[in-house]
Amino acid sequence: MKTRPSIVLFGDSITEESFRYGGWGASLTDTYSRKADIVVRGYDGYTTRWALFLLDHIFPLSSTTPPVAATVFLGANDAALPGRTWERLHVPLEEYKENLRKIVRHLKECSPTMLIVLITPPPIDEEGRLEFAKSMYGEKAMKLPERTNEVTGDYANGCVEVAKEFGVSSVNLWSRMQETQGWQKKFLSDGLHLTPDGNKVVFEEVLKVFNGAWLSAIDMPYDFPQYSDIDPHNPEKAFQNV
Repeated sequence: MKTRPSIVLFGDSITEESFRYGGWGASLTDTYSRKADIVVRGYDGYTTRWALFLLDHIFPLSSTTPPVAATVFLGANDAALPGRTWERLHVPLEEYKENLRKIVRHLKECSPTMLIVLITPPPIDEEGRLEFAKSMYGEKAMKLPERTNEVTGDYANGCVEVAKEFGVSSVNLWSRMQETQGWQKKFLSDGLHLTPDGNKVVFEEVLKVFNGAWLSAIDMPYDFPQYSDIDPHNPEKAFQNV
């Protein structure tokens, strides 16, 4: 089988949900249709600590056809606060950064030419998180948000720092989204996960990085001839050089 280049989206639930209607992963798939396969590897609730156990399975060093690019979108769960509802997810900031380093090193070992893009966690709408919890659990809902925007910002900065250390690309989603007035409800559906508008921001920012590197869809060849290039009287000719 003729194989297309692959682009792996690696992350937590925000990546797992990216193939939903209006999702950023679905938009990338549309953009790279017939040119590259977008492979979603998103895992609800995962942190960088747990993501390390997946590296050999998703990015095996023995692969002869490693991905041409990978996005690493982790940190929203790592930033859960100790002593709050989701403390079991908490990963200290310095460990988070070291885990990202291990991930980047592994990807570089998997393929020295792989385009690596680290994406920071999005900002947190603390009021939105409390509203969501109340809608789900009523009076039993948490009284304090399990994440704060300030602490999540520290993790976002840590992500950008690691990207700079290794000379890889990054998308500072935490900062980018907060440039828009009313970002809390425009981009976040429950104070954390993305609305269609939030997904659009991720898609546009990732595509900007891809286009600025060497992975512009416009410049990539189709896997098979377009119908307009096929002579109905001699169709074999169009496929001779495939």
